[in-house]
Amino acid sequence: MSTRLLPAFMGILIGLLLAAVLFVPYIARQYRRRGELGMGNLALALAAVVYGVSLVAYVLLPFPQLTPDFCATSGMGGPQWVPFNFLNDMKKEATGSSVLATLRNPALTQVVLNVGLFVPLGMFVRHLFGRGVLATTAIGLGVSLLIEITQGTGIWFAYPCAYRLFDLDDLIMNTAGASVGAWAAPVLRAVPGQRITALPGVPRPVTRSRRLLASLCDMTAYTMLSALGSSGGLLVLMAAQGMLFQGNAPRTEDIPGSWAAGLLGVWLPWFVLAVVLPVAGSSTSLGQRIVQLRATTVDGGAPGTGPRLLRSLTGTGGYFLLAQLGDASADVPALGPFSGLAQLLALVSLIGLFATAGHRGLSYKFAGLRIVDARTAPEQAGVARVPQR
Repeated sequence: MSTRLLPAFMGILIGLLLAAVLFVPYIARQYRRRGELGMGNLALALAAVVYGVSLVAYVLLPFPQLTPDFCATSGMGGPQWVPFNFLNDMKKEATGSSVLATLRNPALTQVVLNVGLFVPLGMFVRHLFGRGVLATTAIGLGVSLLIEITQGTGIWFAYPCAYRLFDLDDLIMNTAGASVGAWAAPVLRAVPGQRITALPGVPRPVTRSRRLLASLCDMTAYTMLSALGSSGGLLVLMAAQGMLFQGNAPRTEDIPGSWAAGLLGVWLPWFVLAVVLPVAGSSTSLGQRIVQLRATTVDGGAPGTGPRLLRSLTGTGGYFLLAQLGDASADVPALGPFSGLAQLLALVSLIGLFATAGHRGLSYKFAGLRIVDARTAPEQAGVARVPQR
């Protein structure tokens, strides 16, 4: 991959991974602060995360290889302190006096790129965080200064000398770009799906998209907890090897003690999300709680332990259990059918969201429960409020 495409590719990839990590906390914050999500807000937040990571990737990547003669072959020398020095560079790079030749001048192209690179920063800062033009411009200056210092110090002395130049012109143009973005930020108001339909504390309808968003939050939370638990289990295993074998440990894959990764990465997240949270905590899944949904009995009361557990095991909790048993079929072939059962449960549950009144879903129907907005008053949560079959 070329050095020009690498920063863009890595920025988008890492940005999307970071967005996945922040997805559940972001949804929870939006529902607490606004009472609903709004797809426009989600799209702008995703764009801001990917842009931020891509900006860092662009100014730092690719990392050069550190060699004994690194400073002699890759070093950039001292900083460039002359303001608007790009005008001299344009004269040196000029290939003609026509307008087209001027527009193609590499020095001018670099200036335009530096301005354009920070325009999204100014737009996102002002629109998403509500800062004024002056504050947004100052933030752009601060971010640009941090980038220039990072480049001028060889990533804070990680390299013996700078492999990119500290350029005062870059600082000026980046700041100008942030200011332009601040003035252009009102354009982002045209993105649909940002305005709230009611005050944050007012109940909203239980819609299919809201139920699906809750399931997506459940899937994301389980995946993140599983990855975190697996990493923790691996660390436990490595520590145990160091203590028990004193550096002469057999290979990790040969040790039955890999149960630590399975316990912390598979079964503990499942137990917490599918059993502890619905039974001992709220009666809903984590995702449903995040999008402000709660379970009630038909008359609007609080569900008992049995219906709570049944709802979980016939919903996302059951899906996670079947999926993990299916994954274990590589070691125990008899568990192979569980993978198909997991997919069948997911399909039937999806159909249930469309086929049941009030988007109750099959898990709530099996448990004899109803699902309502968490902000609905108890006296309004009975069957007379929203009939569900």
